[in-house]
Amino acid sequence: MRRRGVFITLEGGEGCGKSTQLNLLAKLLEKQGVPFIATREPGGSQGAELLRDTILFSDVAFSARSEVLLHMAARADHVDQTIRPACEAGKLVLCDRYHHSTIAYQGYGAGEGAADLLKFIEDARRLIAFEPDKTFLLDVPLQVATQRLAKRKGRTDRYEARGAAFHDRVRQGFDKIQEQEPERIERINAGGDADALSHILFRKIMALREGAVE
Repeated sequence: MRRRGVFITLEGGEGCGKSTQLNLLAKLLEKQGVPFIATREPGGSQGAELLRDTILFSDVAFSARSEVLLHMAARADHVDQTIRPACEAGKLVLCDRYHHSTIAYQGYGAGEGAADLLKFIEDARRLIAFEPDKTFLLDVPLQVATQRLAKRKGRTDRYEARGAAFHDRVRQGFDKIQEQEPERIERINAGGDADALSHILFRKIMALREGAVE
């Protein structure tokens, strides 16, 4: 039987450690000789990376629906150019953010859970028509996330710059999303040692990969 690709996404609010875990997991997978790609959103393809700068760092005040569609446009190119081809080649795909971040950030954070906006996002999600096999929702106490953000270097994007109320809505949004998709989304306590967590995630991912045959 041929091994098929596995698509894994890492989700969570600011300071949860997704990028750190993506890098640590990449090292473990490389060491074990597992064929994989590590990617991110928004971004991950040439077209999506061009949109990333506009989405995260421009001063344009997009309407709620246009902001969603910018993310979805970047995602469509990412899927078509990067994710789907890698999965079809039998590779493991690790992605920092995907659909669930759009729901949490645009739907619950910016949109405050408005039913019409959440439906708009879900309709666009169905058009993309490519779902992860498993999502790990990295959960950390607010104090830990705040400490991590204080140490972060580089440009501050439009979402990081939002106030505490926005990020609280995002956190609550992720809680609701996990309740709605308990089989796909697994909540992981990410408040402890990063290396220890990477080994826990690695074992879970390898178990998923072992079952990925057709």
